[in-house]
Amino acid sequence: MVVGDASLDIDLLVIGAGPGGYVAAIRAAQLGQNVLIVDKQYVGGVCLNVGCIPSKALISASHQYESISHASEFGITASDVKVEWSKVQEFKNGVVKKLTGGVASLLKANKIQYFAGEVMFINENEARVFNDQEAPRYRFKNCIIATGSRPIELKAFPYGGRIVSSTGALSLPEIPKSLVVIGGGYIGIELGQMYAKFGTQVTIIEGSDSILPGFDSDMSSLVAKKLKAAKAEIVTGAQAKSAAQTDNDVTVTYTVNGEDKQVTADYLLVTVGRRPNTDGELGLDLINLKMSDRGLIEVDEQCRTSIPHIYAIGDIIPGPALAHKAMYEGRVAAEVIAGQPSKIDYKCIPLVVFSDPECSSVGYSEKEAKEKGHNVKVGKFPFNINGRALSLGVKEGFVKVIADADNGLVLGAQIAGIEASNMIAELGLAIEMGATLEDIALTIHAHPTLGEIVLDAVEMALGHPIHAIAK
Repeated sequence: MVVGDASLDIDLLVIGAGPGGYVAAIRAAQLGQNVLIVDKQYVGGVCLNVGCIPSKALISASHQYESISHASEFGITASDVKVEWSKVQEFKNGVVKKLTGGVASLLKANKIQYFAGEVMFINENEARVFNDQEAPRYRFKNCIIATGSRPIELKAFPYGGRIVSSTGALSLPEIPKSLVVIGGGYIGIELGQMYAKFGTQVTIIEGSDSILPGFDSDMSSLVAKKLKAAKAEIVTGAQAKSAAQTDNDVTVTYTVNGEDKQVTADYLLVTVGRRPNTDGELGLDLINLKMSDRGLIEVDEQCRTSIPHIYAIGDIIPGPALAHKAMYEGRVAAEVIAGQPSKIDYKCIPLVVFSDPECSSVGYSEKEAKEKGHNVKVGKFPFNINGRALSLGVKEGFVKVIADADNGLVLGAQIAGIEASNMIAELGLAIEMGATLEDIALTIHAHPTLGEIVLDAVEMALGHPIHAIAK
């Protein structure tokens, strides 16, 4: 039912209920705004439903299976270990249901109106929200666009049947005997390695010279080594050309070193990036919002678009497509709308790959720090002589800390190893607070913990390591 021509008045319209959108809505409500949030698919967006959360649930399950299968290293014999894929999927779905239900409860508790449907701008101050049952019209004082992104679909590899996106790869009807992955970035590596741990024969086709091209080679090489140990094949410097599928399999043709080759598998997973959701029926062209050639919305340091009372956050603006970046921007936009002087500062966005070993980084790399004119000092310490790491049966990994040699300021860090995703937070905080190497060295780290490796790396940079021989 359409509510006549009259518009309902609200303070803030949030378009998209993913990590950026729901955080923005809750923060705005806390600051006294009357908020309506709209999403055409589901509360929690891609991240909670078909992205970050379900993929990590499956990755965790694959780690459990691998750990049990190799328990003999700890003196434990486990026989006849089996994977019940339907129950693994139940576990994954249960995690998703719990978190999305939690977000819905938070929206309700903060008195935020939720509308399941789509949005179309009528003009700069009004929008129609609609679904199959109703289409009310709203007049808003401010708007935050947080519509996220979707997997890029290549013409040569259209999704359907045996060709799947990252979304489809999370809900395959069975563990495939074989899988081809086009794209060796973080999504392809995470999902490809997860299936390899479950026993799938995985082939990864990557156009760059190495997998995880955005990370230092000493990190990506550790992941490549673990993939090969799981009998995965990695083909770098390759260009995928075409795919032919039957009811039972798919054959991919690719070129490497000028030679055409083919590989046949049960499924083909295409992970070549994501496209911003700024097209379609949203009607951004009707309000003449400034956008880039790639479909990204231009914003200032307060997430404000070319229309001052309309804001944009997350995957639809420049920068890495990361859920935690969107959440951060959502808080900033909500606070700016409430009159606070917040602004975005990207010097400390952590990057994490939930590979094996995990890889994380924050701040400058060694190369970037030098390019910025810093006199660089580096401290690097391995996992394999840390007591906690050894007690966990972990041999591979390192912590690398980059600092300014003149004043000791921490500029960046990279961690490869178990729990790298959690360990990077300490170094992100150090950079954000302007901490020095001495500040970290004077911080007492609990023993025995993985966090001590950060301390050891810092002491290495300072030139007085306790648990290694100074060079």
